[in-house]
Order: sequence, then structure tokens, then C-alpha cells
Amino acid sequence: MKVRAVSWLLAAALAVVAVDADAAAATDARPEDRSVLRQALDELVADGAAGALAELRDDHGTWGGTSGIAELGTARPVPAAGRFRAGSIVKTFMATVVLQLVGEGQLRLDDTVERWLPGLVPDGTRITVRHLLNHTSGLYDYLGDLPLHDPAALVNIRWRTWEPRELVRLATAHRPLFEPGAGWSYSSTNYIVIGLLVQQVTGQPYGTEVQRRIIRPLQLRGTAMPGTYPRIRGPHPHGYLLAVVDGHPNPVDITAFNPSVAGASGELISTAADLNRFFAALAGGRLLREALWREMITPTPPAEQYGLGLMRWELPCGVTAYGHTGDFVGYSSLSAVTAGARRSLTVAVTWGTAVPDDLDAVLTKAFCPPAAPAGSA
Repeated sequence: MKVRAVSWLLAAALAVVAVDADAAAATDARPEDRSVLRQALDELVADGAAGALAELRDDHGTWGGTSGIAELGTARPVPAAGRFRAGSIVKTFMATVVLQLVGEGQLRLDDTVERWLPGLVPDGTRITVRHLLNHTSGLYDYLGDLPLHDPAALVNIRWRTWEPRELVRLATAHRPLFEPGAGWSYSSTNYIVIGLLVQQVTGQPYGTEVQRRIIRPLQLRGTAMPGTYPRIRGPHPHGYLLAVVDGHPNPVDITAFNPSVAGASGELISTAADLNRFFAALAGGRLLREALWREMITPTPPAEQYGLGLMRWELPCGVTAYGHTGDFVGYSSLSAVTAGARRSLTVAVTWGTAVPDDLDAVLTKAFCPPAAPAGSA
């Protein structure tokens, strides 16, 4: 597991607790799958996460498990149904809303930013909706101007409310990385613009559209677009930031944070069960027509493994998975589904003594499980 190195150890040892989220449902999944995934969660905690949780759904049923603790200094296990900051996984929600608008004839993928948001970005007459969705716009990522690697400075801005156009101005103060369509570079600025675009087209805030079109119809009761509200309602694991206090590294509880700094590019709060339900509905044709789903999953060069708000993984066992990863200060997550929604996985970790930055290994273990023993059902 790759982690962002932290040269210190927490004084209090982390209790590692592996828990089945739902014993009745877990019995439907193959025992060898449960063992492999439980071990993967334990490894995440051993690598520095404070806690980890996952839910896997497949033909054998549903399994959920956790490892680690919900809050440093306690022995409370991570709540398997707990909410967490899902970060950039919201990009798939936003892309789904945009593609629904395309299907309704309210918007076209070839529409330019200038048509809907005049003067917002340089080269707006050439940057299209498609360029925004698949990160080929060339717009600089505004996150590069924020103190993401300076814990003390980041703590100082945790309560600040950011306006979307303010974030766009941070980005457009920099020269474009390349001409529209001439390269690929992941940039959260693209989805800040998408949020403004959705509001311009619909007359409603983007969060309202996500609620109306996705959260409410799918009954995602643990999912929210919190806007500026800084706290996580309901049971949840705590996330931490590693700050230096008087020359000594110290974990700061960063769970409460004004999410407007991420906005339409990363403000989402959700649960493993809700994200699995969302991606299963998306891949199963409940949210988009087949032609639009095909548009979503098809990378357009120079994008290679990224469609329209959707990542693509070609796993070593030959399985193709679609989904997204998410990071928000204190939290990292991944949610993915196979075509036809045959198998879905969501895994989330809270930062502790280190920040796991590669959850792909868990995805491979979930979607490429060991072969069942000879003679097993």
C-alpha cells in the first residue's frame, strides 16, 4: 500500500477491530471473499488509517466490514453504516445530472462554457461541456493554490465559506495547462464550473438538482450535499490531519470542515451502502438511457481511463470496473461497479498516522476474489 509518509508514530496504539456489518447478509457472501476483504481493511489500518469500512455487493449477497476505531482516544469501532466525506465521488453524481439534462434536450455536450456562463473562463468559446466532464479543458486546478500540504494553514481556513466563482478565479489566474481538448489533466475546477452550469441551465442550485434527481429517487438516506454546513450528521468515523505543534507532530480532528471549498467537485457526504446503490442504479440503467451511459463510460482521447465523470479500471483478472475515488481532508474513498451492476464495492478510510492514497488493491481483491475451493457451492 502506498501512503503519504509520516515520520512519527501515534503515542496511543490503535485498536484494530474487524466487524461484520450485518451477520445475516454476510452469510450470503462466500467466506473466502469476506476473509480477503477483512484482511484488506486491517492492512489499511496497519498502514496508518485510523479506521476503514467497506461494503461489497455481488451475486452471493452483501457483506460489510470495518477495521480500526471511529475516534482516536476511544475504543469505539468504526460504524459500518457510518457517514463519511466522499469527496470527488460527487463528480459522478454531477456528471449524471448533466447527462440527464442532455437527455432532456436542455443541454448539449458540445455546448461551450461561454454560451451558458459568458466571461467566466479564458477560452470559454472553445471549452465544451464534454471538456469539463472528462478533464480535457486545460483549466488549472484551483486546489493547487490552497494549503493542502500545510496542516497549520489548512486548519486556519476550515470554517471559511468559499463562493464557486471565487474558486474559479483562483484557477483562471493561472495560464491554461493546454488548449481545450489537447491534453488531459485532472482538475476540480472543471466541476466547480459544472456546478455553475447546472444552476444556469436549471435555475436551481446544483445541490438541489442532485437531491431531486438522484438522492431522493434512490432513497439515499445517508447521503447529503451539505453546502456550507461543516459537520457530519449521524454516526460517522472521525478524520484527522497531521499538524506540527511546538515542533511535534500531532493529529488534529478535522472532521468538522466547511465543505464549500470543494463545492460541486467534492462536497458529498455519504455511506457505503448508499454509494453502492447509486453506482448499481447508474450501471443498471435506472438513471441514464443506454446511449448516455455509453457516452459516460467511453474515454475520449487524450483521456485514457476517464470517461465523463467516471473512472475506468482494467483489473488483472480481466474485469472492467467503473466508478470514482474521493479525497476530502481526513477521508479517502473509492466506489466502483461492474457493467450490469453485477458487483459493487465501496471502501472508505479515515486518516490517522498516515494517508493511504491507493485503494485500488482493495478493489482488485473484491472484484478478483480467490477461486472457491474445489467442491464448494
